[in-house]
Amino acid sequence: MEILTLFFFASLGLIIGSFLNVVILRHNTGRGLHGRSGCFTCDRDLRWYELIPVVSFLIQKGKCRSCESTISLQYPMVEFATAVVFALVSWNMLAPFYAMYSLIDILLLLIALFVFSILIVIFVYDLYHKIIPDKFSLMFSVAAFIGLIITHQSALLTFPYYLDLLAGPIFALPFYILWKVSNGRWIGLGDAKLAIGIGWFLGFSSGLSALALAFWVGAALSILLMYIPSILPKKHRLTWKSEVPFGPFLIFATLVIYLTHLDFFGMSTFIYFLV
Repeated sequence: MEILTLFFFASLGLIIGSFLNVVILRHNTGRGLHGRSGCFTCDRDLRWYELIPVVSFLIQKGKCRSCESTISLQYPMVEFATAVVFALVSWNMLAPFYAMYSLIDILLLLIALFVFSILIVIFVYDLYHKIIPDKFSLMFSVAAFIGLIITHQSALLTFPYYLDLLAGPIFALPFYILWKVSNGRWIGLGDAKLAIGIGWFLGFSSGLSALALAFWVGAALSILLMYIPSILPKKHRLTWKSEVPFGPFLIFATLVIYLTHLDFFGMSTFIYFLV
């Protein structure tokens, strides 16, 4: 039962991941999400058997069947990553799979899958363009807020749950101040907007841990890449003046904290004793 359920969500993730690639590549290009996918080099419309997530890439050895141009690794990586995330999120929310679940449980699962789909889009888009589109941040925040309301319902305005309601703006404020003081040189305003959704999605305690983890991992990886430059190709090597997108670190930390429920500062225990 568990294997079949995980296989179902992983397969769903592969399909959704293929669609997310379309969203990432077509956003802000003037092309809508409708229309056939095609090769960017020879402009040939792709057949259905060339669009099977991950499998088509492997069979074609990463090349177009017509012009043999190289297909970006982004395609299979996004598809595979989405499959893994969907499997992990479903396991996190539904295990044990033989239990009975309410309509609210299923709804919260769908919201979580939607949230992480949006976060994958933001992750990749920010890596490529060093910007987080407002549309995606808004979709993330709205979905997170709806999930927050469904989770706490009428208790949302009571202690300690109202801290989760305030977590979004509270977490966004430091990012906004850094952006304002530095005129956007230290950090982007998109990170502040992303922090709103993180606060509402994870809540105050877990959200605080996610922000801390993002800063720790971001700092450690940046220093590692600067002092061991051979890890990256020459044109992508980092210096102290390099612009490093912070969104991917926030998203990675959000996934880790969501799955592990780590609480670095013991805030959940502290709040428990206050209640």
